[in-house]
Amino acid sequence: MPTTTKTTITFQQLGLSALILKALKENGFEAPFPIQEAAIPLLLKGVDVIGQAHTGTGKTAAFALPILTKIKIRRNGPIQALILVPTRELALQVTKEINKFAKYTGIRTVAIYGGQSIVLQYNQLRRGIQIVVATPGRLIDHVKQDSIQLDEVKFVVLDEADRMLDMGFIDDIKSILFYVSEDRQTCLFSATMPPEIMRVAQEYMHDAKEVMLNQEELSLDTIEQSYLVVPEREKFKHLCNFIKKRDKKQTIVFAATKQRTQRLANELKQEGFKAITIHGDLSQRERDNAMYRFKKGTDDILVATDIAARGIDVPAVGHVINYDVPIEPLMYFHRIGRTARAGGTGKAISLVSQDRVDDFGRILRKTEQPIRRLNEEMGIAVPTTQKRPYDRYHPRPSYSHNSGHRSRGDYGGNRNMRSYREQRGDNHSSTYGRDNRSSRYGRERARSYS
Repeated sequence: MPTTTKTTITFQQLGLSALILKALKENGFEAPFPIQEAAIPLLLKGVDVIGQAHTGTGKTAAFALPILTKIKIRRNGPIQALILVPTRELALQVTKEINKFAKYTGIRTVAIYGGQSIVLQYNQLRRGIQIVVATPGRLIDHVKQDSIQLDEVKFVVLDEADRMLDMGFIDDIKSILFYVSEDRQTCLFSATMPPEIMRVAQEYMHDAKEVMLNQEELSLDTIEQSYLVVPEREKFKHLCNFIKKRDKKQTIVFAATKQRTQRLANELKQEGFKAITIHGDLSQRERDNAMYRFKKGTDDILVATDIAARGIDVPAVGHVINYDVPIEPLMYFHRIGRTARAGGTGKAISLVSQDRVDDFGRILRKTEQPIRRLNEEMGIAVPTTQKRPYDRYHPRPSYSHNSGHRSRGDYGGNRNMRSYREQRGDNHSSTYGRDNRSSRYGRERARSYS
């Protein structure tokens, strides 16, 4: 059976080094979260681990702390740990967390991602790096140019593996693992476990132990969830009203497309709100500036698409508002997980237009916590359900930033979701064998991903 746990011990009892414990205490980490308590002892023993956990549950520390404990510090490197992530934002977030934990160890970590000068990355690498946190495309660029050597890597982490699968990185991951020694420890973290992810685990991991959060943790029960069914033309009015009444400032608003995020942000600013947007068409500098302003509170409303918001970790976020309902229930949970970070509390509100009632009904059937309908409380009649027009929110097959579709709807219409697979049932083994870890993969696409 999968490993689950409730926190009853301290970080010191987990067997971490004194220098790491000092940094944890300094940063206010008092006791491990469940995913940390379950995964850290296994990783310290050298066991391959498959972890199922949402962001905001402490998974970065779950793999980073044992890696930092086991790394051998050498003056000029070499790279001993490789952490693969799907987005630039997550690369920066993970690197920042690791650097906090590694403050007294002398271990150096660098983020490698597309959109940043590769020359700057060359210079960082020359200083001697022990841990690389990278997006697959830019890492392949460095490997091909021999600026990164992976032959001495002893630890590999695939973080948010389901999202890397959805973004089309699976072949790149296989190509990267070709360059890493088979004598390594591998860790895979994923919010969902579709069959493709389990095939990767079977082929590239050895007798992996599975660590899953218990149902209480997965249910996001520290978030007050509600929804309002209104006509599409009235959604913006209610969005403004909810923002005015919020008790905490920092708010993320999710929209279906890049066009809708930009237009929503502009209209919110016209109403006097401090709003900023983040989506795939922005340059790296624009994205970094947007996140800086949001984290500092200069702009307290972030309007985002699903793909751009992945990896955002701002503890002060008190509200998530779904301006557009996601297609799949699992994406709903990813979205609302931007609030109530690491044991905090938050609120999630969804604006459901008539043609989206069926989609939201699937979310209602999936959640284990009540989602309150606000229509009765607010005295707003539930509008008659309408069938969705063919050209609104037309699905597209992948997360590609460049494939656009524009509809005749108010805000445009491409919908950046690929169908998730259903999560596996309980009738599976908790260990996985590696049948042919030395398989060779030739598809080494030297492209940079934004």
